[in-house]
Amino acid sequence: MRRFQPKYIRIAAIVIIVLVILLGIGGYIAYSKREAILEHEIAKAEQKAKSEYNLDIKIGSANFSGLSTVAFSDITIVPAGRDSLLDIKKLSITVKLLPLILGDVKLADVNLEQGHLNLTDSNKVKNFYFLFRHKMDTTSTAPKTNLATVANNLINEFLYKIPDNLDLKNFLVTFKGDSSKISLLTTTATIKDGFLTSNINVDNGTATWHFTGKMHPSDKEIAIKLYADNGKKIELPVIEKKFKTTFNFDTITTRLDKVKRDGDETQIYGSWSVSNLLINNPRLSENNIIIPSASIDANVFVGPNYVSLDSSSLIHLKNASAHPFIKYTLSPVKIYELKVNTGWLNAQDLFDSFPTGMFETFQGIKVAGKLNYSLNFFLNTADPDNVQFNSQLNKDKEFHIIQFGKTDLTKLNRPFMQQPYEVKSQPPPFMVGPQNPDYTPLSDIAIDTRNAVMTSEDPTFYTNNGFVEESIRKSIATDFKKKKFSRGGSTISMQLIRNTFLDRNKNLARKAEEILIVWMIENNHLMTKDRMLEVYFNIVEFGYHIYGIGPAARYYFGKKPSQLTLGESIFLASILPNPKAGLYAFQPDGTLRPGLHGYFNLIGNLMAGHGKAQRDSNAYGFFDVRLKESQRRGISNVDTARVDSLIRQGNDDDNDATPVVEPEKKLNFFQRLFGKKDTTVNKKVVKKEKHSTVVDYGDGIQIDTAGKTKKEIRQEKRALKKQQKELEKENNSN
Repeated sequence: MRRFQPKYIRIAAIVIIVLVILLGIGGYIAYSKREAILEHEIAKAEQKAKSEYNLDIKIGSANFSGLSTVAFSDITIVPAGRDSLLDIKKLSITVKLLPLILGDVKLADVNLEQGHLNLTDSNKVKNFYFLFRHKMDTTSTAPKTNLATVANNLINEFLYKIPDNLDLKNFLVTFKGDSSKISLLTTTATIKDGFLTSNINVDNGTATWHFTGKMHPSDKEIAIKLYADNGKKIELPVIEKKFKTTFNFDTITTRLDKVKRDGDETQIYGSWSVSNLLINNPRLSENNIIIPSASIDANVFVGPNYVSLDSSSLIHLKNASAHPFIKYTLSPVKIYELKVNTGWLNAQDLFDSFPTGMFETFQGIKVAGKLNYSLNFFLNTADPDNVQFNSQLNKDKEFHIIQFGKTDLTKLNRPFMQQPYEVKSQPPPFMVGPQNPDYTPLSDIAIDTRNAVMTSEDPTFYTNNGFVEESIRKSIATDFKKKKFSRGGSTISMQLIRNTFLDRNKNLARKAEEILIVWMIENNHLMTKDRMLEVYFNIVEFGYHIYGIGPAARYYFGKKPSQLTLGESIFLASILPNPKAGLYAFQPDGTLRPGLHGYFNLIGNLMAGHGKAQRDSNAYGFFDVRLKESQRRGISNVDTARVDSLIRQGNDDDNDATPVVEPEKKLNFFQRLFGKKDTTVNKKVVKKEKHSTVVDYGDGIQIDTAGKTKKEIRQEKRALKKQQKELEKENNSN
């Protein structure tokens, strides 16, 4: 072992002594000047708040009361021209000396008495506006800062500001908006030996809340629980009033386990759990959604330009679990990613995990076997047409239904009562079965009618399993580009289930239930495709209070369904997106309006391309369709403006207004086909043409050019070609 020479030891000792002396001198000078330094720093902070945030900060007194303790009194913060924001009577803060010497501010003790944080938001004037003053430039494609660094710094700053010991008394937080207010008075809150306790008086005694748990900020370990006294729920009326959403729960727990920096990522490991969560929002469900217990082991990774919930995270709902992956990339373009994978679960556990208020059809259902769900979604906002969407629910060989729940999913195999839904005038229920003279077996419906409707609504009906992912993918792309729900992806199976098993409330819960019912029926062969199509034709709406192909054939043409021609069949298919405007597709003489000519060619050519019709250069019966003479009186005195409104009325499964009601803003099939401008009636025609001029542009594209400008003809031609390609792709997808 090498020994140090005595002279080196003496030199080291001298250096250490000199450093201690210098530190002592520096410490003495700092200690003797600390009051002046404190005053200087306070003045500097007040000036900065005034110049940068327009805040008026006043401190009655500030002085050192110990080696590292600063005591303040009568602190006020008032934004210029706004209500007072903060008022604190007494505040003392003790910092840790060693971290302070090394450049970090860590709090040892905090004592606060009589404080009031007052938040106001009245007539769009906030007294906390300065928090949002510095906004990111949303036009920039590159982030100004590294998000991982920002996240790491924020977490460290937050943790360092949690004191080892806290003694807080009578700190009031109030919020007052235009239509809501809340007050939270923390009578006591303490942190001692790493344990947090608190008592919070809500709205002058309406409830008492408690935050309790472990606080070890230096170890980056926190576990907190929020609950109310006497078995009451934690409720936030301010959320209900502002967002029209009821939201309450028994307890909520959050835990921070670990924070680490790994390369360019800040990784935050934690968990959340909630018990008896209740949510009510009309967009989610018409009923209260109640989740008895739920939790997530959330591993949040923040990179230079993204925030993600890693796939190692795990969601628990009762006995069911799933691995989610969510990623939001901010630059250079915004990208949204979502993946869900449950792995193989006991099917009964999955059905038992459904929250109360959702999936009521399956309440009490008994199943056996296993299920596996996976979802993959990817949207690059710079290229929405190539959005990725794949959703799969798979079953093993042992999966089967032991007992139906609230609803028998085989009820459509037998005669049943159907209750149509209308907003203004409720039609009477009718029997779907041979007992009804209007009931039409599938074999008695003209083959052209069946093929025309399937070509228009669901080209792969006999080969798909109730869903066409390509249609759903296109719907997502279209809706994203238009920033609204303007295109649906419903198959005939989905339309059938929606109209027979569910109510007409349009919300996410109903849509999810519709999808699951379709999956259960299709994948467990509870109905044949022929039976589904037969029921569909006997309940689908073809006009105001006109339900089923039998009444429709009689109403429009005075015929039986077996007697319908190809042209009449294509017409009936054309009005399905907006059936209440069907009568107004005709002119007063009973002929069809010219705007439908292109649609006839489109559907007819697609049918011919798949051997379901003969090639026809005369628009597949367009010129032969005649409205029943007794119905023509209903449109003889309708002005053009009213017809335009009726044709523009959108395809919406909740659109049940009578023809005289103002139209919905959503576009119907014809407008999605020809563009937003109405092409059903040509407003530029001054004199009505006696004869239509049909031009064949090749590839089955034929357009009646009478009374149309060259621009309108080009637009219609492009729209027909695009729609033809989309429908052909759907026809060939399976």
